[in-house]
Amino acid sequence: VAKYNAFKGSGEQERLISGSDDFTLMLWHPTENKRPIKRLTGHQQAVNHLAFSPDSRFFASASFDKKIKLWNGRSGDFVSTMTGHVGAVYQVAWSSDARFLVSASKDSTAKLWEVPSGKKAKETLPGHADEVYALDWSPNGASVATGSKDRTIKIWKH
Repeated sequence: VAKYNAFKGSGEQERLISGSDDFTLMLWHPTENKRPIKRLTGHQQAVNHLAFSPDSRFFASASFDKKIKLWNGRSGDFVSTMTGHVGAVYQVAWSSDARFLVSASKDSTAKLWEVPSGKKAKETLPGHADEVYALDWSPNGASVATGSKDRTIKIWKH
């Protein structure tokens, strides 16, 4: 609540991003307008997941097209494409300092990306025997937990 109140007091417009199975994302200012203000394109298959960075400078989109796209969190402008997964990307999660992003994929791996410079993964986290569906950072940013269809949860030290 404190973060939200600080944001509201900053004078910035509230932003919302939606992703779709038509391969697009929409940027909204929900308190100002009932229509999207920008349509974002670039994915070649359905968008699975979206996440704003903790500092709201960026947001990331994960897609069945095996790619993660990084976008400017204020304008919605495209920043970069992160490639390296060989299967659909199901989920992304930001580190608390917004310097790193992790992704979960059908290819049985999670990948660590440095933001905004990393177009190729900084680290690949192998070891699951099946698709990785879920992941998140520990609150202190020291580790990442991944959950897989192989019915295991792994903790990775950063």
